[in-house]
Amino acid sequence: MVNNMSSDVFAPVQRVVVAYVVVALGTVAALVLLSVAAPRLATDEAWGHALIVGAFSVLLLLRARAARKGSATGLRAIVVIGCVLLVVNLVEAALPGVFPSWMRVEMVAIAALMLALVVLALRVRRAR
Repeated sequence: MVNNMSSDVFAPVQRVVVAYVVVALGTVAALVLLSVAAPRLATDEAWGHALIVGAFSVLLLLRARAARKGSATGLRAIVVIGCVLLVVNLVEAALPGVFPSWMRVEMVAIAALMLALVVLALRVRRAR
């Protein structure tokens, strides 16, 4: 059964998803600038990570839209994607010598956002 969810209940989840999108776009923008100013900091690995982060930001936006409309599968997808991104970003940040230092900070920030997203999404799920 699909019910429209009160915007008050879902608003914190939506804010975290939007923050993730901003970080994703900021990462791509930083890589564009670094490609010109300091190419050694815009590695192929960094670009690969940024493109994946960008793809997941679009996916999370779509799932958040469905969840806001009351979709249980949309909310479940948010929790699953958040958990996967949390673990993957922490593992990537811990890999020695693969990513530039600035990107490791970005990865830890994404992991923190995803932890918040999962906790908030689970609260929404419980509130239903």
